[in-house]
Amino acid sequence: MLKGKVAVVTGGTRGIGYAIVKKYLENGAKVVLFGSRKETVDKALASLKDENGDWEVEGAYPDLSDAKKVEKAIEAVKEKFGRLDILVNNAGISDSTKVDKYESGQFEKVLNLNVNSIFYAVQPAVKIMKEQGGGCIINTSSMVSISGQPGGVAYPASKFAVNGLTLSLARELGPSNIRVNAVAPGITRTDMVAALPKEMIEPMTAAIPLRRVGEPEDVANAFLFLASDMASYVTGEVLSVDGAMRA
Repeated sequence: MLKGKVAVVTGGTRGIGYAIVKKYLENGAKVVLFGSRKETVDKALASLKDENGDWEVEGAYPDLSDAKKVEKAIEAVKEKFGRLDILVNNAGISDSTKVDKYESGQFEKVLNLNVNSIFYAVQPAVKIMKEQGGGCIINTSSMVSISGQPGGVAYPASKFAVNGLTLSLARELGPSNIRVNAVAPGITRTDMVAALPKEMIEPMTAAIPLRRVGEPEDVANAFLFLASDMASYVTGEVLSVDGAMRA
């Protein structure tokens, strides 16, 4: 579904991001995954290469809070592969702090990674995509961007902002043949969720109409669809992948 495409996936070393990278590679894309540290990037690359030595996958670890470093890393992808077809802005951090317990700079830290870093990656990617005649940007939102959450207000606020970026960029970039969408996952079996005790998992599962926690592959499938030509007329959407838990 993505044969000949070149993709960048931020936050691609584990969890949903890793599943997206793997799904894209399985479907013929060349992928550069961005991680926070050399160690985690190297570990993810080794795991992927062990699975299939023919996959064209590379890694980088730019500081996503530094616009210049992000720009340099995106430009390096263009220099290496000659194009950039897909940008997945998946890196982010969650938060559950009560509003009166926030420490100085904590709110800003969440918004900086979850919102600013998307803008920093979008700017150089759009320049490349316009020059080549089009492309696709997919942002990771969240179920809480629709429903909110009781605590950690910085996180849903950041994801509301992601939705706003997505819809507005879709309108702005549509004439340049650049599609912009987002995926809003619900509770997904990442390392953090998998480590929760059974007594915490069962009530969460009971609140999901499909009666199961999502798997990273469930979310990655949505990213695959939105990146593929099957979604060639889909832009400005925030696709919920949460088993209808938001309802």
